[in-house]
Amino acid sequence: MTKTFFIKLVTDPEVDLRKCIVGLACAAQAVKVGHDVSMFFASNAVRLLNSEYIHAIDSSGDFPDGMVLTMMKTVTDGAKGVYVSTGSQAANGVTKENAAELLLEGWNDWMTWSGPPGVIELSAATDIQLVY
Repeated sequence: MTKTFFIKLVTDPEVDLRKCIVGLACAAQAVKVGHDVSMFFASNAVRLLNSEYIHAIDSSGDFPDGMVLTMMKTVTDGAKGVYVSTGSQAANGVTKENAAELLLEGWNDWMTWSGPPGVIELSAATDIQLVY
């Protein structure tokens, strides 16, 4: 039976990278097995959408090479929606005007700028919410 999942990453990867990776892995797994997934990046977890930042994590040796980018691609290709906090992005130096220079390739095809109204709407419309 297909479920609807709302998965929100809010943990700063500088504070607890493993928690962020577990949240991303859960989202990728839910997509892989056919659930409807909406993923929201907020607070400093938005750093995970920064191309340079995630490539550095992926090549750090802390995880198997390519693992993090592969999970992110699973999510960005297969999730019902990937949402990002506009305010959190701005606090990390990313705006709609400079996003093309900073974010992962194809961001404008799979990412929706949002905020608290989106979090409430998405979480209210799902069967299961996971927050990391």
